[in-house]
Amino acid sequence: MATSTTRRVAIFLGLALVMGVTRFHPSLLHHALWDASWGVFFLAGFWLRGQGRWAFPLLMAEAVLVDYLVISGQGIDFWSHYCVSPAYWFLLPSYAALWLGGSWLAKRQQGLNLRTLGLAVATLLVAEGVCYLVSNGSFYWISASVPAPRSFGAWLSNLGDWYLPFLAGTAVYVALGAVLHVLATQLAHAAPRSSHARH
Repeated sequence: MATSTTRRVAIFLGLALVMGVTRFHPSLLHHALWDASWGVFFLAGFWLRGQGRWAFPLLMAEAVLVDYLVISGQGIDFWSHYCVSPAYWFLLPSYAALWLGGSWLAKRQQGLNLRTLGLAVATLLVAEGVCYLVSNGSFYWISASVPAPRSFGAWLSNLGDWYLPFLAGTAVYVALGAVLHVLATQLAHAAPRSSHARH
């Protein structure tokens, strides 16, 4: 139990660190890294399934705190920033979609095989798509930063402009997480065999 709890805390801290560093990127990294937030929430849902009561709210709080620090650090009032509007709070269901996608995948994956890979790709596309529709749609239709008149056609055009970059960034971080998952799984399976061979 202690080992399992320690592992969960270590995973959470690792994901929180990655999100914190990359979410700070406008001021610290000069856009050298994509924001990992979307990938982090998907991976957290996968690796921390069943821990949503504490892990999800803490990651959400971190995301908002980093946004506040970045915006206020530029001498701008948080609530008057371009990206902060009533639509900002739609990040909650947006990120929840990613978390739930990762959790759904964790419950249904069946080991390291092609079926799991295909399921992972499909699940990520659906979860990321829902996240994107909610976050982009809320910003377009609710935020005062988007000039009127608004139209469904213009929104679809806006969706198309930004979808692939957001998908690519998310996919890169999830792919890196998948590589780490495969390596950790292989090492975990190799350790008992190695111990048994010595005896």
